[in-house]
Amino acid sequence: MKFYKSNISFIFIFVMVLSISSIAQEDAQIEGDEMSLENRKDLESLKDILTMQKLLEITRSDGFQTSVVNSKREEQFIDARDQQKFLLDQAKLRLQEEEERSIRLQSEFENNEKILEEIGETLRIRIGNFGELFGVFRQVAGEVIATVKNSIVSLQFPNREIALAVMAETKGLPSISQMKSLVVSMLEEMTQSGRVERFQGEVVLPGGSLANAEIVRVGVFNAITENFFLKFVPETQTLQVLARQPARRYRSMADDLFKANKGFVTMAVDPSRGQILGLLIQAPGLSERINQGGVVGYFIILIGFIGVVLSLWRLRILRKEGEAIERQLSNTDISSDNALGRILSVYTENEAATVESLELKVDEAILREVPKLEKYHSIIKVFAAVAPLLGLLGTVVGMIATFQALTLFGTGDPKLMAGGISQALVTTMLGLIVAIPLVFLHSILTSWSGSLIEILEEQSAGLIARNAIKK
Repeated sequence: MKFYKSNISFIFIFVMVLSISSIAQEDAQIEGDEMSLENRKDLESLKDILTMQKLLEITRSDGFQTSVVNSKREEQFIDARDQQKFLLDQAKLRLQEEEERSIRLQSEFENNEKILEEIGETLRIRIGNFGELFGVFRQVAGEVIATVKNSIVSLQFPNREIALAVMAETKGLPSISQMKSLVVSMLEEMTQSGRVERFQGEVVLPGGSLANAEIVRVGVFNAITENFFLKFVPETQTLQVLARQPARRYRSMADDLFKANKGFVTMAVDPSRGQILGLLIQAPGLSERINQGGVVGYFIILIGFIGVVLSLWRLRILRKEGEAIERQLSNTDISSDNALGRILSVYTENEAATVESLELKVDEAILREVPKLEKYHSIIKVFAAVAPLLGLLGTVVGMIATFQALTLFGTGDPKLMAGGISQALVTTMLGLIVAIPLVFLHSILTSWSGSLIEILEEQSAGLIARNAIKK
């Protein structure tokens, strides 16, 4: 490195000499016009001497400065090398200390594991059968917690599960007091399941608002307020009024129990603690069943309504006609307000005619009365026959809807098929419900009108026979 630096210094000096020489030459040219040749030579020799001296001085000065700079750089490099060596030695020392510490900690860890195994084995030997007792205790405590949380009794006696949770989460052996407390909690739940209690509490109304009300608890099964059944929600520990109450007879039982002070009262109890009651209120009512039948169901109901109205109207007319005929049979005076009286009028008007002519006149009168007695019977018969056919039509429509749901959605959700199946079954049911009464009514009307017609024919035949005997 020193060799390169000296060469650089030499080149620098050489360049400086050349530049000075060029400057001197330019000066000499400028002054050449005024000086003579001799003077020029003297000046040139003098300049050469001065130039060489300056060059020597410059060379000495540059060499000294370069040596000073190089010395400083060498000192800096040496100091940096010593510093790095010191840091390296310190790092190696710390690394050695940490490795020794790691070996020591590993040895301590292994010793501690051995000690823990020995202590655990000693604990298992000393515990013996108490370990099984501890497991059973925690299991039973957990089961009792679940029972208490889902019990209506917790509304009357809150915070019972806190002590049980401590027992279920304990890590040590249960104490005698804890075991007694667990037994007391179980006995309390069993005792309350057979008691009917009254207490004040908050009830969530169907609108979502809270109301303070008197609650009657029937064991651990049901809760009522006045004639309303309540639903227990374990997640929020609240009682809600069912949005849809069960049938009237069950609400009447609840009202009797709520008003009773002592004695025995008949009450419907849900042993599943509300599940059966929830399913009961989900069952569709009469209007919902009718809606499930769809358009076909409404048409069947319309036919049934018209058929029943016609049947009742005809029964009323036949009853009046029968009463009038009975009065006419027991009365010699002829009245035109009944079929028999009108036939007798025809007989009296044509009594002088021949037997054959009289018979024709009477038969004609009977034929005029028969349609009046059998009016609308054929329509009722048609309604009785059409109703089950419409039910069959609704069944086919419902099954088509069911198969369409199966095609679109598959069998993953049975509720998607419930609409079509409900329509199929409800329309069949409505068709039978309409057809069966109409068949009975048609049979009654037919037999009643037939008996009246037989009376008319019998009386007419008797009149004709008497007239023939007279003649």
